[in-house]
Amino acid sequence: MALGGAVAIGVMTAVQARINGVLGVKVDDGVVAGLISFAVGLVALILVIACIPSARRGVVRLGQGIRHRRIPFWMLLGGACGALTVSTQGLTAGVLGVSLFTVGVVAGQTLHGLVLDRIGFGPAGVVAVTPGRIAGGLLALAAVAVSLAGDVLASVPLWMLLMPFATGVGIAWQGATNGRLAQQVGSPIAATLMSFIAGTVVLLIAAGLSIAVRGLPEAPPAEPWLYFGGFLGAAYILLGAVIVAHTGVLLMGLGSVLGQLLTSVVIDLIWPTAAGPALWQIIAMTAIAVASVVAARIRPRR
Repeated sequence: MALGGAVAIGVMTAVQARINGVLGVKVDDGVVAGLISFAVGLVALILVIACIPSARRGVVRLGQGIRHRRIPFWMLLGGACGALTVSTQGLTAGVLGVSLFTVGVVAGQTLHGLVLDRIGFGPAGVVAVTPGRIAGGLLALAAVAVSLAGDVLASVPLWMLLMPFATGVGIAWQGATNGRLAQQVGSPIAATLMSFIAGTVVLLIAAGLSIAVRGLPEAPPAEPWLYFGGFLGAAYILLGAVIVAHTGVLLMGLGSVLGQLLTSVVIDLIWPTAAGPALWQIIAMTAIAVASVVAARIRPRR
């Protein structure tokens, strides 16, 4: 069930990436698009928490933990990586396409997930680096190599390819950090709220700097579906905080990668972008990503 939840996270992430990518193009500012997405998610979370007594109690415990310094400061910063994620979506996903954006995330998420599991950073504690997990990580990186074949490197600037990799590193750390915070306060939804508060603050600062340098963005578009990315972000961050204690950081990442790639194939085939990978690349990297999840689930005989 936890692995199925990880795949669902990937599905929501892929849809959010395309929505925020289009929103970034519409307002002509990826950072402002990320701020809009985070603000929508924050408002949605506040409304949900107001209706659930157990969630309100979790928020009270969170506030008490912060006030009495029982919660380390670094546990409050998971949302900063969420801010990086939505900003990168707004800056690059509309140009690269969801498939190519996703495989860049795969590389960073896989490598950092292995490291975080080995040192016991996540709520699941130390997770052994088994041959299956190593094979899963290598296969995920092979999917990245396939995606970069052909004319992709020549058609987009290098920084646009490196930003999804940095996003993947941040996603792995964010999942582990939010899981630890949820464990600390006994409430995944309170941890998700803290993540959105931190991310919104970071994006407010970043959007202010972007507007100061580039000028005012375009007016927000009227299409309602372009604001749905914030709801998806709230849903998958909450789900990740719940399941990471059962899967570990790496397996949650690989499951979400599988969901992202399968969904991104459908999105990019229906709604292609100019710089996206060819059809054979999409099929090959999706098959390899499926194999990476299967390999990571293999446990050695005792």
